[in-house]
Amino acid sequence: MRSEWTKKKLSDIADFNPRETIKKGTIAKKIPMDVLRPFYRDISYYVEECFSGGTKFRNGDTIMARITPCLENGKTAQVSILNDGEVGFGSTEYIVFRAKEGITNKDYLYYLVCSPEVRELAIKSMVGSSGRQRVQTDVVKNLEIDVPPLVDQEKIGSFLKSFDDKIALNDRINKNLAA
Repeated sequence: MRSEWTKKKLSDIADFNPRETIKKGTIAKKIPMDVLRPFYRDISYYVEECFSGGTKFRNGDTIMARITPCLENGKTAQVSILNDGEVGFGSTEYIVFRAKEGITNKDYLYYLVCSPEVRELAIKSMVGSSGRQRVQTDVVKNLEIDVPPLVDQEKIGSFLKSFDDKIALNDRINKNLAA
């Protein structure tokens, strides 16, 4: 099984900060940094704001904080709160990862980005003044990792997603019980 895995750069399996368009002045869904919960896949809400700039993304994309202390605190999420085909935006302090169609499974990519292998490298690559350090995106792009075939990525992503789905369900049940 593992013998079928191939060594690839992260940029070979994911598009980084893919180009999207939102016209300036358009009201769009924004996902502010403070909405992301540490080590939690789902995004609970958005705000509608007039777009004037920021990182843009779509459903299925993974967003990871690139600034200290947000990255160290585990602020990484998978976008699923938008309508089909809709483009949302957020902080310029996000790195957006988009699975390459036919090469990478979006759920597998999310869990890979959350893995210590990617997170620790990103944290070690940070540069800048104390308290305002940022990830060097090129270092993350060039990370070489062993990548399973797409069919195995789908199995791995589905397996891990089932745990996060259960956590999300338990959160909803707990909120209903508290109400």
